[in-house]
This record gives sequence, C-alpha cells and structure tokens, in this order.
Amino acid sequence: MALGARVFAVLAIAAQLSAATTALGLKDALRIATDQAVASTSKTGGFLDNPKIRIPLPGKLESMATALRAVGMSAQVDELEVAMNHAAEKAASEATPVFSKALTDMSFKDASGILTGGDTAATRYFQKTTSAELATRFRPIVDQAMEQVGVVKQYDALVSSYTSTPFASAPKLDLGSYVTDQALAGLFKVMGEEEKKIRTNPAARTTDLLKQVFGH
Repeated sequence: MALGARVFAVLAIAAQLSAATTALGLKDALRIATDQAVASTSKTGGFLDNPKIRIPLPGKLESMATALRAVGMSAQVDELEVAMNHAAEKAASEATPVFSKALTDMSFKDASGILTGGDTAATRYFQKTTSAELATRFRPIVDQAMEQVGVVKQYDALVSSYTSTPFASAPKLDLGSYVTDQALAGLFKVMGEEEKKIRTNPAARTTDLLKQVFGH
C-alpha cells in the first residue's frame, strides 16, 4: 500500500474511532440524563412537589374551579389537581424502555449533531424521536392511574356540583389527554435540566467517557 493510501487509511480509522467515541459518550450522557429524569418524575411527589413541572388544572376548568372554591369546595378542587399529578408520576416510569431503544438507534451523525447542537440538543432529539411512542404508552397508564387515584370520580363529582348551580355548563375536556401531554412535557423538562448539568458542570460528568467527550 502506498504511503499516501496508508496515511489516508489511518486518518479514516482515527475519524471513525472519534465518531464512535463521541456516539458512546453521548449515549452515556443520555443514559444518565434519562435515568435521572425518569427516577425524579416517577417517584411519589415527582410532579406534585416540583413547581417547575407540577400539573395545574387545565385552563378550561378555571371558571369551574373558581366557582367551586367560592362555595367552599377548595379542598375538593385541590384534591383533583393532586390526583392528576400522581397519575403522571405513575406513567413516567414507562419511559425507560422507549428511551433505551432511542439510544440504540442513534447514529454517529445524530450524535455529532447533538454534541454541537446546544445545551438541550439531546433532549430535543428525544422529544422528536420518542414523543409519539411515549404518548401511546403513557395514555392507558394515565387513564388507569387516574381511575385508581380517583381523578375520574373526583372530576365527575366536581362537574356535578358545578352544573347544579344556575346557568353553569360543564366544560368539555379530555382529562386523560391533558394529563398525558403534561406528563411528557414535565419529563422532557427535567431531562433537559439533567442534560445541561452534564454539559456545563464538570461534577456531573461521572464517567470517563463523559469527561472525554465533554471535557474534564
């Protein structure tokens, strides 16, 4: 093999190793970020006790909630919000296998773009590649969890109380879709925060690969 060809081959191998290292480092970072995000959001109080992702009552329910609070039903309204957040917490753990598959499918090109794409590029990549499947997985769990923790019963009771007052009509709302959407938004928000830590805080780079890819 001519010298020039050998040099080219060595450089090609080096570039490939660099791409492989980058991809492995990114996957390591994403594995840590996703594990931490799932652990944080799926624990009891993961949504409820985190003001950044706590799920509020839908805007469509504001008038009803205000009217019910005015007649002494504040506790019941608050219980509905608490139950919605607990339902989201139960669904969050379902994200792990979906994220694992996305990591397996990530290409060198994806990894390279993520590395230079900004503080939350990996989180945006995950949103793009996993949101549809996560929503499909989350929805039945949210529905079941809402049934178990009493969301449906509480909501029906509140609507009944509200519609018993003069001139009041029940708002039309798919509460399951709302909680599912909010659960996904909260999960990705926490993931983005974990990703930023790895990119900007050396103390968060807990493996040799992370230190190699993101700097010491």
